[in-house]
Amino acid sequence: MKQETALKLMKAGENVFLTGSAGAGKTYTLNQYINYLKARKVPVAITASTGIAATHMNGMTIHTWAGIGIKDFLSDDDLKRMKERKYLKEHLENAQVLIIDEISMLHAKQLNLVNQVLKYFKESDDAFGGIQVIAAGDFFQLPPVGRNDEKNRDKFCFMSNAWVEAKFRVCYLTEQHRQDDSALNDILNAIRAQDILPKHKKELEQTRQQTIGETYTRLYTHNMDVDSINYQHLNAIEGDGHQFVAVCDGNDKLIDTLKSSVRAPDELTLKKHAKVMFVKNNFDMGYINGSLGEVIGFEEDDEHGILPKVKMTDGTVLVVEPEIWSVDNDAGKTIASLQQVPLRLAWAITIHKSQGMTLEAAEINLSNTFEKGQGYVALSRLKSINGLKLLGFNDQALELDSLAIKADRRFQELSTEAEVNYLDVDLTVQHNAFIRHCGGTLNTVEIERNEKKISKNAGKANYGSATLDETRELFESGYEIQDIAVERGLTPATIINHLARLHREQGLDISVASPGEEVVEEVRKIYKKLIKRKSPEHFGDDGAIKLRPIVEATSPRMGYDQVRLALLFVE
Repeated sequence: MKQETALKLMKAGENVFLTGSAGAGKTYTLNQYINYLKARKVPVAITASTGIAATHMNGMTIHTWAGIGIKDFLSDDDLKRMKERKYLKEHLENAQVLIIDEISMLHAKQLNLVNQVLKYFKESDDAFGGIQVIAAGDFFQLPPVGRNDEKNRDKFCFMSNAWVEAKFRVCYLTEQHRQDDSALNDILNAIRAQDILPKHKKELEQTRQQTIGETYTRLYTHNMDVDSINYQHLNAIEGDGHQFVAVCDGNDKLIDTLKSSVRAPDELTLKKHAKVMFVKNNFDMGYINGSLGEVIGFEEDDEHGILPKVKMTDGTVLVVEPEIWSVDNDAGKTIASLQQVPLRLAWAITIHKSQGMTLEAAEINLSNTFEKGQGYVALSRLKSINGLKLLGFNDQALELDSLAIKADRRFQELSTEAEVNYLDVDLTVQHNAFIRHCGGTLNTVEIERNEKKISKNAGKANYGSATLDETRELFESGYEIQDIAVERGLTPATIINHLARLHREQGLDISVASPGEEVVEEVRKIYKKLIKRKSPEHFGDDGAIKLRPIVEATSPRMGYDQVRLALLFVE
């Protein structure tokens, strides 16, 4: 199916499953539809099954948006408590269209939970509470992570009750937009059709001798291989390393659960020139789960001691502070937490962790493939066969899951039927009816004005503005800083920085957040004294005053966040 036909069906308001091979333009088509809805002022929720996929469209994970977290089950009491969370209640009740990208990596149980939550919040027994759902993805990617005893048929979300209820119209995109050459595209299509010829294998084998430059990623099937390569490279760098040890607090069993799900290692040794990958999203700081970079040095920090300084692939330099992963109870209180710098060594990464990435060049070893689909995922990360160096592959490397194959064939049939039925049909009446149903606008002048705004902002990185808007919304709803931090999964320090930017850039009145005139006055006096002294050790490289000397001069001793907040009211 062509992209324009898929868009025509989406605009009619039906639930749609948008699929196709890697590089077929699924994300592009989704963005076209999102812009169409925004121009007509239709509330659209943009989500994905993983953090890195969500950032491709400036969205959030479906788990965060729906409030389901990592749960497998929601009781009536859980749902009642969720409805008491003002921020969650507002965005779930307002949404008219829900986009879920990388649907293949969402577990069937989790899609059922999203369905359950929306029915409850929308007070409707219709699938997903009656809103339009656009699911996008490719089930030839690796299946969702599940329990060891689970079969793929228990994990794939197209086997869920929610999927059946939704009655998705299938749009199978067939045009290729990513791969720069037909050779790799032919191989990927042969794998998808399970019709691999000797010439395809020969083309793959020939890449072993290929030179792919100095900057490339190594992909391996097993963590053990990845760890071995990363340690070899780290040990080859001269000089001492700095060790970063995770700080854990709370219930031991829950901490073990956190350790198994968090990608940040328990102990991490870094040296200057180490290749690293970020393992958490922090839109405000400018990195996402999967961002790559190189350690270019270390910096002493008032709160955390030594911190790594990382240069990203786009040239941005960040001082990376520790992040917190936590498990909260029903009342929102943290009962287990793990704090660690959100990095891991990245000369090599596993194929599982490469999903959602697009790579210019990669060295791949599929000799020990243990799961069907791993080879397809690894090869489809690349733009061209010229960027591939394949060290080896076993018989299973080019195989796909049999259930995914059957489902894909059925998806193609359903998509062909839809294209034949709707190719020449004018659906303008249905398009307009759906916009009216969603409370959107059909005023052409207003639509043109909105389209110009969207076009003007296209290409600008707006992760920061998106995350600021969420903080502003919660702040204006009466949430306190600590509660906003819990709700958003961020540190109070980050929320205070958000408020500073919102006050500075948008004129937000933050007076209600003041820690009190006595606190502000004490911090003001210390601040002015330190400014007068002009001692170099009290200032950072950027000229800003450090927090530590202020904290140490307070009596009784204030916390860093208290001082950080007070400084907003000093100048």
